[in-house]
Amino acid sequence: MSYVIKAVLSNPQRPECGQITIPFPIPVDQYDQTIEMLRAMGLGEPVNQDCKVDVIDSHYSVLGTLEGTRVNVDQLDYLAKRLDGFCSGEDSQFQAMAHKMKMTDIEDFINLTYCCQQATVITDFSDLEAVGRSHYMNLHGGSARMEELESLDGEETAYLLIDGGGETVTPYGVVYDNGMKLEQVYNGRQLPAYLYDSSLMVLEVTPKRGLAEDDSPEYLYLPASERQIERTLLRVGINAPHDAQAQLDSDELPERVAKALNLDHLSGNDIPALNRMCQAMQPLSEADMEKLNAVVLIAEPGNMMAVQQLAENLDQFDFIPGIHTPEEYGKHMIRESGHFEYDENLEGFYDYRRYGEQRIRQEGGQFTECGYVVYHGEMPLEELMRDIPPEQHQGPQMGGLC
Repeated sequence: MSYVIKAVLSNPQRPECGQITIPFPIPVDQYDQTIEMLRAMGLGEPVNQDCKVDVIDSHYSVLGTLEGTRVNVDQLDYLAKRLDGFCSGEDSQFQAMAHKMKMTDIEDFINLTYCCQQATVITDFSDLEAVGRSHYMNLHGGSARMEELESLDGEETAYLLIDGGGETVTPYGVVYDNGMKLEQVYNGRQLPAYLYDSSLMVLEVTPKRGLAEDDSPEYLYLPASERQIERTLLRVGINAPHDAQAQLDSDELPERVAKALNLDHLSGNDIPALNRMCQAMQPLSEADMEKLNAVVLIAEPGNMMAVQQLAENLDQFDFIPGIHTPEEYGKHMIRESGHFEYDENLEGFYDYRRYGEQRIRQEGGQFTECGYVVYHGEMPLEELMRDIPPEQHQGPQMGGLC
């Protein structure tokens, strides 16, 4: 099963529009298309719970109580992502506590994903030693020192738990809540930070005018589609990027790229350019990222658009990592490049340094702390970094923002 939740949704105000079946989490490359299909049915608002759940298909059968309720499509997507990240045993904790608490509201289900780990669920009474160890871990935030576990009498711990009462029998096991309280991590509007897919940048965004009472920041995971950016901003009351203020939460950018940009002082207007830069970098391999690091050192880009251009034109550069002197370069070209027939019996007759210097003069290459870089493009490097299509200077095309 490639989905965590498969939901059949409909428009309660327009039943004639029929139903739509959506797998969650929504695949990244299908997100915009899914939103467009929902909009054709009069659904898919960024904040409102406008989708009626007709059918839920999931390994998490406790979610069946959502049938007949209204949800927001991004809420379902977020819940599926949270559940998909669960470790072994957390599914039983989640389902047993949801059953015990008679949950029917998606906001409660989302909040439960943040605290269900405090509960203890017994699904097998034949191994009380394992039950006791698991219970001890649950009481201590899911971790304990090795010496604690070695000295723990797991069976006695399990008997103390069972004799203490307070259990609830559920279809998912016997659950002990251990005093768990359902806290409001999710306020029903802004989705809490949660990194699901690999992202090059995570931005915390808030309105320039400040957050409304009881509101929380929203988080952008770049690269993102236009619809994802649009809907994320709207959830926190931002109608356009220039009305937002942005702060870097985390990044996985190549080290030299991050240093070349002033990421400590971002504005909402930077969001479209940052996103295009991340979109250009996302397909790059680890070796390409290392190459981009070196290219940035010789090109010295001053903004996100320039980095984008370098990433998109990386094939116009040659890069040899770990080469820092003409002699090293000459030796690499003669012995390892495959351009020459190297004879180890003539090792003492090769003038690696002189040959390296000659090649460097011909190529116009440069040494960096990452290695040796040669630019062989037809236009000057400065022009390459400025060669941005005109439409990208017009700002974001955020269709649908209201």
